[in-house]
Amino acid sequence: MSVSAPARPVSPDAPARTGMTLRRRLTALLVVAGVVLGLLLGGAAYVFAQLFDRQSAVTEDIFGAVVGADRALVAYVDAETGLRGFALTGDEGTLAPYASTVGDLPSFTDLADGLEGVSTDPRLHETAAAADAAAHAWVDDYAEPLIAQVRSQGPESVTPAEVEAGKQQFDVLRAAVTAFTDEVRDVRRDVAAELDRWTRYASTVVALLAIAAVAVGILLWTALRRWVVEPLDELASDARIVSDGDLTHPVTATGPGEIADLARDVESMRTALLTQVQAIEESHARLEDQAEELRRSNRDLEQFAYVASHDLQEPLRKVASFTQLLQKRYGGQMDERADQYIEFAVDGAKRMQRLIQDLLGFSRVGRVGGEVSDVDLNDALAAALGNLEQAVDDAGAVVTHEDLPTIRGEFPLVVQLFQNLVGNAVKFRAPDRVPQIHLSARPVEDSAKGEWELRCQDNGIGIDAQYADRVFVIFQRLHAKDVYEGTGIGLALCKKIVEFHGGHIWIDPPAGDGTSIRWTLPSGTDDRPDRVEGEQ
Repeated sequence: MSVSAPARPVSPDAPARTGMTLRRRLTALLVVAGVVLGLLLGGAAYVFAQLFDRQSAVTEDIFGAVVGADRALVAYVDAETGLRGFALTGDEGTLAPYASTVGDLPSFTDLADGLEGVSTDPRLHETAAAADAAAHAWVDDYAEPLIAQVRSQGPESVTPAEVEAGKQQFDVLRAAVTAFTDEVRDVRRDVAAELDRWTRYASTVVALLAIAAVAVGILLWTALRRWVVEPLDELASDARIVSDGDLTHPVTATGPGEIADLARDVESMRTALLTQVQAIEESHARLEDQAEELRRSNRDLEQFAYVASHDLQEPLRKVASFTQLLQKRYGGQMDERADQYIEFAVDGAKRMQRLIQDLLGFSRVGRVGGEVSDVDLNDALAAALGNLEQAVDDAGAVVTHEDLPTIRGEFPLVVQLFQNLVGNAVKFRAPDRVPQIHLSARPVEDSAKGEWELRCQDNGIGIDAQYADRVFVIFQRLHAKDVYEGTGIGLALCKKIVEFHGGHIWIDPPAGDGTSIRWTLPSGTDDRPDRVEGEQ
């Protein structure tokens, strides 16, 4: 991630490309589209209503009137035929068609009234009234008198002239019904023409609706692409460039108000993040410089400690040797105070020699590279106890341990670690009980790198909780040198060895007699904690 180039931020107060917000734009667009589609739908509803009305008139009202008129004409023809048969024969049975027709006399006026919602032509009602009048005239003026004559005087009383007069009067009725039927058919023809016209209107409206729907869809897509998709694509492209690490790339504010506001918010976040990253990089650079300075200082100090302790060996050895010779040759020949001074000098030289040797060993940890390999802690503990055999026997200490694992480290340093811990436990034993020292190990739970936690438990004089951290500081002593000998480097050396192996060391809070020291070490390649647990 590079942030060295200057940023080109867009001011949060910079105006958007347009003052109208996306919500207002979409609202206006949807309102216009809704109005257009609403008008078209309203027109379509009106056109289809007229279409359905004309269709209903043609297929129901007018068709019913035509059928009714035709049936009425047929009924009158049957009645006239039956009447002529009765006039010729006097047989009452021939009057059946006439009786059924006259009993429920068809009304052409009713048929015309049923077409009032279809046609307002007055000729329709005029022809219907004429047909009804002709029907009543034929029945009242000819048919009924003729029937009465035949019944009273017989068929022979009917003259050809009367038959011809009845035929002429029925022809008038037939002509009137035919005129009404023709008028109804004219109405049907006119309504059918209107039906065709409204059908064309409906087809036109449907086509307009389809065109309007396509146009509105294209308009909406174009508007969304220009107002939403393209600005969001630009914003996403800028955001991806920034997220890929180029924090100097500006996020431009484009598009309607809401998207422009979002872009300005992202730009503000980018500039804030850029400022924080620059501050972190500056801090990191300072920390790197300080760390490098500390590393140089530590190397110088270690080099100094090593050189000082190494170079002091020879002069101190001479001081100790000649002081001891002075004590051996002239001891008892001077006064008691002189002998005491010589003894102090010899003791101080020996203590200084031990201190320098311990300091030299401390400075060598991690500096003089040894071979890192799998170390069997049982072997390392055995080597440490071999070095401490005299001290353990003199103290009568009992050292026990569980089966210890294999770890990854330097064998000599691990031996030194065990030697210092067990040696401290022996040194700081309680005077009223036999020293008991026990070492154990267990795998560390939830350890990604695989570690073992080891423990050294004794029943000695213990360590106060307030000094639990202090004892690991170099040259820190909790007891006077005339009570317990030592240089104060032992536990500090243990800490350095453990940390060199990537672990950490601590003292458990006091719980009863003695001291419990725990530390962690990395497991060996052939003795991972999960493998050992599986075998158990």
